[in-house]
Amino acid sequence: MTLTMSSPSSTRNVFELGAYTVCVLQVDPKSCARTTSSSSSSLLSHPLTKSLLIATPTEKGEFPILVFLHGFLLYNSFYSQLIQHIASHGFIVIAPQLYNCAGPDSSDEIKSAAAVTEWLSDGLSSVLPPAVLPNLTKAALAGHSRGGKVAFALALSYSSASKSGSTNSLIKYSVLMGIDPVDGMDKGKQTPPPVLTYVPRSFDVDMAALVVGSGLGEIKKNRFFPPCAPKGVNHEDFYNECQSPACYFVVKDYGHTDMLDDETKGIRGKLSHCTCKSGKTREPMRRFVGGIMVAFMKAYLEGDPSYLNAIKDGKETRNPVELQTVEFLV
Repeated sequence: MTLTMSSPSSTRNVFELGAYTVCVLQVDPKSCARTTSSSSSSLLSHPLTKSLLIATPTEKGEFPILVFLHGFLLYNSFYSQLIQHIASHGFIVIAPQLYNCAGPDSSDEIKSAAAVTEWLSDGLSSVLPPAVLPNLTKAALAGHSRGGKVAFALALSYSSASKSGSTNSLIKYSVLMGIDPVDGMDKGKQTPPPVLTYVPRSFDVDMAALVVGSGLGEIKKNRFFPPCAPKGVNHEDFYNECQSPACYFVVKDYGHTDMLDDETKGIRGKLSHCTCKSGKTREPMRRFVGGIMVAFMKAYLEGDPSYLNAIKDGKETRNPVELQTVEFLV
């Protein structure tokens, strides 16, 4: 488990760092098991099976939680700047590494994300800084790219289990967010298990939904790679199936991986720059994604819609990007 710090800020602009000092924790199943077994509590009923990157405030308090799922063949560490941004506004962000290698089928990712969710109620408090408490009744689920598909699939499975009375989860997700979600290569070429049904407003998840799209995501970068967020299986299709309340933002002039860290190392990090058509720099898109997620969670987890309404009405003049689509389903 390692610890790094980000600088605090007193600004109330959701597109900048918030007022909380943030630490980033790297938690692996082995270290978590040692921590648990050495404590006075009994062994976890739901042990941790995936490594986690957690961004959390360090100040004393109780904070809502966000589970954030990474995109296809990406590392959770590539979202370090994004999750620190969100945490600095008073949220505990848990980003699991769902796999190192994966094929087209995302069924195992959905199961892994569900297992992480089950671990939170038993294990999260034990790895957080002293006096930092997670509020498990105020929880959000989000994902980028294929992680967005997984987030929607998990939300649908929890909704189905809740309606049938077959879930014992202590986590109550009430917010669902897809960041440039993708459900395959093209309409009719969805990766298993398919999430999109192409039936308008068919997602019955009993959660407020936010969908963010990239204006460049459906455009090929070159002839060697397909578009990263192909039309027919992308953000537009996910939003069309959301029920109210839902919000939809498409960012002009930015691409599918522009919410990642400025520097992403290794072969996969280099590929994240060369496979998807991108904007000039990543920072504006990342700041927007972090800010709109914060504004949405403040509205639907904390009952403060002022930030979201200001963005919707164009009154937030510090928005770092130009939006080509803004839609609200209420």
